[in-house]
Amino acid sequence: MSDQTHFNLSENDIPKYWYNVNGDNPVAPSPVLHPGTLEPVTPDFLSVLFPMELILQEISTERFIPIPAEVREIYKLWRPTPLIRAVRLEKALGTPAHIYFKYEGASPVGSHKPNTAVAQAFYNKAAGTKALTTETGAGQWGTSLAMACNFFDIDLEVYMVKVSYNQKPYRRIFMETYGAQVFASPTDRTHYGRSLLAQDPNNTGSLGIAISEAVEVAATSGGQKKYSLGSVLNHVLLHQTVIGEEALKQMDMAGEYPDVVIGCVGGGSNFGGIAFPFLRENLKNGKRTRLLAVEPTATPSLTKGVYTFDYGDTAQMAPVVKMHTLGHTFMPPGIHAGGLRYHGMSPLISSLYDAGLIEAVAVKQRATFEAAVQFTKAEGIIPAPESSHAIRAAIDEALDAKAKGEKRVIVFNLSGHGHFDMTSYEKYLQGELEDYEYPAAAVQEAMQHLPQVSFPA
Repeated sequence: MSDQTHFNLSENDIPKYWYNVNGDNPVAPSPVLHPGTLEPVTPDFLSVLFPMELILQEISTERFIPIPAEVREIYKLWRPTPLIRAVRLEKALGTPAHIYFKYEGASPVGSHKPNTAVAQAFYNKAAGTKALTTETGAGQWGTSLAMACNFFDIDLEVYMVKVSYNQKPYRRIFMETYGAQVFASPTDRTHYGRSLLAQDPNNTGSLGIAISEAVEVAATSGGQKKYSLGSVLNHVLLHQTVIGEEALKQMDMAGEYPDVVIGCVGGGSNFGGIAFPFLRENLKNGKRTRLLAVEPTATPSLTKGVYTFDYGDTAQMAPVVKMHTLGHTFMPPGIHAGGLRYHGMSPLISSLYDAGLIEAVAVKQRATFEAAVQFTKAEGIIPAPESSHAIRAAIDEALDAKAKGEKRVIVFNLSGHGHFDMTSYEKYLQGELEDYEYPAAAVQEAMQHLPQVSFPA
């Protein structure tokens, strides 16, 4: 077993249940508030955007929720994904640590996102939805939902953050190949988009803006379109727990158990997906695994943000949730990890971080790409810039173990490959990538626009 590097499950091992961390969460959930009244929302309000089954999952406290057979059948296209021990990286680092990564880039679209895209498309189809709207940053989510909507014969409009739209044309073409329509956000297709372009025709967009446009289109469609989100919300993180459930079985195959589990965070879905099943083992079975979320210094919502109620989007149309936030009006710098350019964080992850049950660290852009290239040269896989944040932290953990002469078992989620990120890698290799520090002045200004919530926090 000491020479084994790949730990592969069979199709029979694809999880039959998603794990709902709210079934074990010692932190009571905060209410979701209406963006207009700032009072707790009703299912009727949410039903404008989501089918009822997803709303029920959003508020459920059942520990395990069955995965429909139709969803598991599509999961077979890429699940189970491999757990790989990075022995060549270990050797390059000269570390006594054992480094494992869960490779979600094995999916047809190259990331973890279809774990929830297929589920959301299935529930929308069952509810009679004919068309969906969504946003995407780096394009991984948009591509995943485009694939899922194709499988279930649902039309899709994707509002792609303009800076990523321009950086990654092949992601757009990927989505269009599945049949989706893709628009560079902000667009002239929505009232909010037109208002932003009137102020600044060169607006590069943000996830908060793209969410606003997708929500506006769905909310004003007279029930013809629903909205689908690729991160942040409880049901999205729920669907991603297939990652951690498989990883638990695979670590058992490897004969080891992680001291630390690592994932990058923007909205929280891939980190929650791998970390929550291990958190269950901490809470219920006495394990002591550290759970480390890694974010960019440019958008450090966990490590620098305020834990409070805020809008999920820039135009204040999406529900208000309690989360770590930099302020919904904050405009992130144009970093090359488009999937992490979000002002807020999953309410679930925010509450767990506030309670001290998970840890977080912020890393700089150039150091992230340095780690990505080091990993590529050792393991042969070019990682997505988002996933490279987890690699940076895993390497730092391995070097810390080396300095202390400790054996340490490290598991990180390689949430996607970087095949569509060559422009970003080119800029790094040519020495043109910037580093971004914490944008304190911009965040301070955004903090002036938080909603004035009187509901008890």
